[in-house]
Amino acid sequence: MLPEPPFKPIYYTLVIIDLCKALPGAFPAVVAGAVRALFEKIADLDMECRTRLILWFSHHLSNFQFIWHWEEWAYVLDLPKWAPQRVFVREVLEREVRLSYWEKVKQSIENAPGLEGLLPPKGGPNFEFGAQDNSERHALSAELKNLVKGRAAAREIILWIEENVFPVHGFEVTLKVVLQTLLDIGSKSFTHLITVLERYGQVIAKMSSDQDKQVMVIAEVGSYWKNNLQMTAIAIDRMMGYRLLSNLSIVRWVFSSENIEQFHTSDRPWEILRNAVNKTYNRICDLRKEISSLKKTFVSAEAAAAKAKAELDAAETKLTLVDGEPVLGDNPTKLKRLKSSAEKAKEEEVSVQESLEAKDALLARALDEIEALFLSLYKNFSSVLMERLPEASRVGTLQELKSSSADAMAVDLEELSTMEVDDENGRPKSQLNGRKTGSVYNIGEKEQWCLSTLGYLKAFSRQYASEIWPHVEKLEAEVLTENVHPLIRKAVYCGLRRPISAVYVG
Repeated sequence: MLPEPPFKPIYYTLVIIDLCKALPGAFPAVVAGAVRALFEKIADLDMECRTRLILWFSHHLSNFQFIWHWEEWAYVLDLPKWAPQRVFVREVLEREVRLSYWEKVKQSIENAPGLEGLLPPKGGPNFEFGAQDNSERHALSAELKNLVKGRAAAREIILWIEENVFPVHGFEVTLKVVLQTLLDIGSKSFTHLITVLERYGQVIAKMSSDQDKQVMVIAEVGSYWKNNLQMTAIAIDRMMGYRLLSNLSIVRWVFSSENIEQFHTSDRPWEILRNAVNKTYNRICDLRKEISSLKKTFVSAEAAAAKAKAELDAAETKLTLVDGEPVLGDNPTKLKRLKSSAEKAKEEEVSVQESLEAKDALLARALDEIEALFLSLYKNFSSVLMERLPEASRVGTLQELKSSSADAMAVDLEELSTMEVDDENGRPKSQLNGRKTGSVYNIGEKEQWCLSTLGYLKAFSRQYASEIWPHVEKLEAEVLTENVHPLIRKAVYCGLRRPISAVYVG
């Protein structure tokens, strides 16, 4: 099933839903048992499997009124914020809100009210220049809104910015005012956002001419939609689709200090990164399909042109009798028709050939783009991991990484268990109120960050192995050098299914 299942994930979701409805007395219990078993082992699950489980489970619950025995998992509130079980519950609730609305999901966890603290923030956009703001920037935002309402062209707004805003307030204020205002106009619905980007994409493009400025644009989008992770991802994805943002700028933003600290506690940066890599990868897949189709069309067009030319040549060299005398060439009407057909067939052949050459050029450009993307991605992965992983002499395997903090926490855990005073029935406090025993996670935050990030590195390597393999030598020369931590190399090669023994390991 990894990296790609035989069918789209939604197929399996629907099969399970239908079985639950067809066999209500038996199958739901089987599904619930499977979910509980996976939840118990969530810390050991592959990161891609965790992500799929989150997406499937939230979708599944949305088809059954979001009903679940949440009180069974209420103990995750006692776990540290980086514990995989706590992260899983929070991500499932966030996905449920996307599929419904905040109040509905809150109602579904009323049997475990403490879990409300794991719900995503409630609220809409974080617009900084609302009616309560009396600053000059608010006045600029209002003026821009009036220009948009008056259907001003993109070039008019660019001129207004260059003459009235940028010279007085500088780039950062200009970017914040313009981008927040345009995002606010497009915040009513997905259609509104698309309309704004189509109509005023040139304005954003003018202000984000290089990578540094594009990173600022992405940060501003994240700030505006900080209470709605889904809209953050959608807005960034659409901007990339309109070529307002490059995939390299998205990689840089994902690996910024603010997002790095969320690598082990939130899917937010990873979702945006997956979207960016997917879009780049899908462009290549689409171009290859189009080129393959065009090649078949070209073969047909070439054969048709050759056949039409042969028929014309045969007609032109044919001897016919006119008034009893042999004349070279078929009758004029037929010749004219054959000549016209031959010209059209040749034009079609040339047109398909030009289209094929254009697509080949686009594919070459896309391949260069994805090579640069993967190099940037792996360099960033390597850089942040090398800063945080323990020395290779102390930690060479994932098990050693997991246990590296266990000894340091052993005393704390012993003290904690001692402090859990039993009730009159001899049950530890961790078992009270429906909570399960052992609500302690003995892996430290730094170690969990490393485990999660290595897991995502492996998942990306496996997902895009077919596109990464042509660049393996370059990756080994520039990223996976003899000085790289062995756990980084193992994560990449495991994803690529490349034996460690096949390369030099320092």
